[in-house]
Amino acid sequence: MEKFSAFRDPGTGIQPFLRPVPPSGSELLATAISPLGYALGAVKTILVLALALVYAVLVQGLCLVFLPIPPLHRAVTRVLTAVLSRLALLLVGLYWIPVEVVQRKRGRTAPAKESWNPRAGDLIVSNWASWIEVLWLAFRFNPIFVLPVCETLELPAALPPTSSPISRTPGRRTGTGSAAISSPSTRAPIPRIPVLGFRRVSLLSIIASTGRLPLTAADAKPENLEAIRSKADRPVVVFPECTTSNGRALLRFGEVFGQVKLPVTRYKVFVMCVRYDPPTAFAPTLSHSIPSGFLNPLSHVFRLASALAPLTVSIRLLAPSEAPSSGSFLLSEFLTGGVYADELAECCAALIAQIGRVKRVGLGWEDKAAFLELYRGKK
Repeated sequence: MEKFSAFRDPGTGIQPFLRPVPPSGSELLATAISPLGYALGAVKTILVLALALVYAVLVQGLCLVFLPIPPLHRAVTRVLTAVLSRLALLLVGLYWIPVEVVQRKRGRTAPAKESWNPRAGDLIVSNWASWIEVLWLAFRFNPIFVLPVCETLELPAALPPTSSPISRTPGRRTGTGSAAISSPSTRAPIPRIPVLGFRRVSLLSIIASTGRLPLTAADAKPENLEAIRSKADRPVVVFPECTTSNGRALLRFGEVFGQVKLPVTRYKVFVMCVRYDPPTAFAPTLSHSIPSGFLNPLSHVFRLASALAPLTVSIRLLAPSEAPSSGSFLLSEFLTGGVYADELAECCAALIAQIGRVKRVGLGWEDKAAFLELYRGKK
């Protein structure tokens, strides 16, 4: 839509917030069979809601009786979470989810088979485009989820336009193709708003927060990420983008890790990237960048459940030998000149972009806040 063209990234021409739509030309058949899809979607959505209710009753309710015995509590909740999460993914149409452990550079000799097995207190760092990856993470690792808490949602003025709006240009600047989409109407990225800390949340809470903006200090008391991690009895998942994109690019990472020295030695850092295929007339986008106003993301669940074609997602896990906690990790390969307030965030962003083959943009969650204001008609 033309009125949202100002939210294209100046360096790549990518619009990372609007919901992707299928190409035109094949809507006739999809429209003809849509009543069948809607009926099937209604049944599946009711079943997904039933699973959510069962999860709330069993995992967040009855399993509390096992708290005095922590190992038993972790084992029971992990089994229940894995079963219910995978059933929910099956109901929305994800019958098979390919997972691949990859290396950063092509052509390198692959090491012996490496295990991707985060333990208590380790960090899992990922891009964020939907609630789908949240359910997959719950299915595989039953981790602790955290949401960022920022200082305020009051947006500062955008930076003045420059010939190079971001210091690390993620796209090409040849003047042709997507690099030439940038125009004088393209807005410059909004300056960062400090992330004060995190709040530990449940699986259902982070699913309901998909697409939304970070919490504020007025709504939640921030806690230091290191404090959460050091007390964790499970891995901790961090989404440094602080909100979801539409999956077409990697948003600017917030400065969420602080002054962590690299390579990380006190715990392991596991890096992953989730990729979704473009939508078709029979399969909507799996990304969820714009939250729904009622029971988010229920409307998106219904759209996916109504699809009559299999849905596809691919997950790429960075080999632990190349992660920022590896003893062979070379900081100089990622930080070349300049001052970085959060070196770990910068390295993780570069790694996710490489293993997922996605472009980085200079727009962050602050720009999405301005986008949502325009999208909802506030401006």
